[in-house]
Amino acid sequence: MEDQAAHNDSGKPSRINPNIRRTRKSDIQLDDYVSGILDGDRSLLSRAITLVESTRPEHQELAQQILEQCLEKSDTTSFRLGITGTPGVGKSTFIDSFGHYLVEHGRKLAVLTIDPSSQISRGSILGDKTRMEKLSQDTRAYIRPSAAGSSLGGVARKTRESILLCEAAGFDTIIVETVGVGQSETAVRQLVDFFLLLLQPGAGDELQGIKRGIVEMADLLAVNKSDGKAVDLARQAQRAYRNAIHLMAPKASGWAVEVVRCSALKQEGLSDIWQLMLDFCTFTQANGSWAENRRDQARHWLHQSLTEHLQQLFYQHSAVQQALPAVEQAVTDGQLSPFRAANNLIRLFIETKA
Repeated sequence: MEDQAAHNDSGKPSRINPNIRRTRKSDIQLDDYVSGILDGDRSLLSRAITLVESTRPEHQELAQQILEQCLEKSDTTSFRLGITGTPGVGKSTFIDSFGHYLVEHGRKLAVLTIDPSSQISRGSILGDKTRMEKLSQDTRAYIRPSAAGSSLGGVARKTRESILLCEAAGFDTIIVETVGVGQSETAVRQLVDFFLLLLQPGAGDELQGIKRGIVEMADLLAVNKSDGKAVDLARQAQRAYRNAIHLMAPKASGWAVEVVRCSALKQEGLSDIWQLMLDFCTFTQANGSWAENRRDQARHWLHQSLTEHLQQLFYQHSAVQQALPAVEQAVTDGQLSPFRAANNLIRLFIETKA
């Protein structure tokens, strides 16, 4: 006999399984989120990150409460790793292989992948899980894609808070993958302890195409795809990059940047890269630069949060919203300078009640 509960009045199925009770976010209380995250509940972790990424005020308030309580009760010390590189360098393949290597060696891994957002449709692909075939099927790893939106360097607006929640859930290694090399990869550097730059075999155009500042921020350069017929090209690239970093200023931490070769496809060179990362941790923790970097990052994100909040208050101010179209028109018509227009709007914001 057909289950009548699975149909509505029109005779069409109302949902796939009528016996499943859907839990709405509003049904979950603050204490449930906090205890679940601290116990490593990935479903609640994902929901909490969704709250962090939400623009709704009530979601933002709950997310901050969750974050504050998790920080008070969490004692996880993690290694935060940022990975970037030019498009096509094989970042997702590298993370798939390297992540599998890490979980095989006992690390609890969370991967926060930043997907590019279309500036036209505001949509993102969110397809990193499909590109990480091995890791996405490994229950020891947690992968969370986020849309980059319009934030600098392809870093999602709330990635730092997501990192903190993952640490509260017990993950001791956090990988942040970015869209690719751009002008504002400093945003990534302000999130992580270690910055890995992946490079293509072939030294000429590739070296010219990467901005000096990106190379200077890296703690390790790795020439990927060093396999098959590309081995000789990879060796040439390795020599070229070694010569290039010798011309750059020493890092404040005293860490000597190295250039290595690897093949994510063949899982070669991964153990050497991980050993260099462990050496970096030991070296920087011993000389105090690890802790100093964490303090600098916390200070940076304080000011970044202040900037974002003030900007939000400014654009949501009723008087500003009312005056802005006419001011924009005056600027585009050349009747008012952008600087004078900005000063006028700021004065309006300060002197007028919302």
